[in-house]
Amino acid sequence: MNYYRPDTLEQFVGQTGVTSRIRLFVEAALRRQEPLDHMILSGPAGLGKTTLARIVANELGVGFTAVGATAVERAADLVSLLAALNYRDVLFIDEIHRLRKPIEEMLYLAMEEWVVDIPTGKGALAKVVRIQLHPFTLIGATTRVGMLSAPLRSRFGIVFSLDFYSVNELAEIVLKTADAIGVRITDDAALKIARSARGTPRIANRLLRRVRDFAQVKEVALIDSAVVSDALKFLDIDENGLDRMDYAFLKTIVQRFGGGPVGISAIASSLGEDRNTLEDVYEPYLMKLGLVVRTPRGRIATRRALEILAKKGEMTHGA
Repeated sequence: MNYYRPDTLEQFVGQTGVTSRIRLFVEAALRRQEPLDHMILSGPAGLGKTTLARIVANELGVGFTAVGATAVERAADLVSLLAALNYRDVLFIDEIHRLRKPIEEMLYLAMEEWVVDIPTGKGALAKVVRIQLHPFTLIGATTRVGMLSAPLRSRFGIVFSLDFYSVNELAEIVLKTADAIGVRITDDAALKIARSARGTPRIANRLLRRVRDFAQVKEVALIDSAVVSDALKFLDIDENGLDRMDYAFLKTIVQRFGGGPVGISAIASSLGEDRNTLEDVYEPYLMKLGLVVRTPRGRIATRRALEILAKKGEMTHGA
């Protein structure tokens, strides 16, 4: 998929506090010619965790291997990944909180002592084969840092939390992506897309491609603010970036559960949607906008949520 993909920290847009610290740690590791300390990148989906991990490898001048946690099912899978790493290489594990417990426990020795123990045989014939590894850097990405076990979390020396992007940062990304895919777009149009991108570069790039589709079919050569407005209306996305599922989420809390508090499982069941999708994709942005509050007793819709539902005409009589 073509879109703007930075290769260096200098090219990376946004997350300036995180990138400045990474730059310092990378420089220190390069001066010592040692592996960078293991790193956790947390935050909602689409903020650039994978891109940052790949950039770290580029800045270090080392190899980069990426894998999803659910793909590391067996001990042999992990051993194969670790044994293939060269000195100072970066291994990136996405959604690292989803690692199975036995795999996670195998990682402890690998991260601290650069060895992995493989149990073989059973009963009296059981023994452990130890494999020596090249020192490496593990970068784990997670949308749920709280689900990392304490033993695993304690083995990461660098922990960063990525935040949602500003409108101006997203507009810059939209313009760079537009240039990369050959789309003519005005600055105002890029800003309008950015305002509807939920603070997330991945969504900004996705919206740009959908606006491009709309403009192409309508035979519009230059995408301006009016074209973006028409395209977003066609896509049923409002000026805050809220779509049908966001409104369904809010309406469920307000109309079915009296505004809350209500548990996320009950909301998911009412919507027929996966709980993890609601927690990882929709809820963080609704909380950022101040529409939903998460409490120990469950989710509560705020007064602002009621106002937005009323403005949208989504409130039924008596709600």
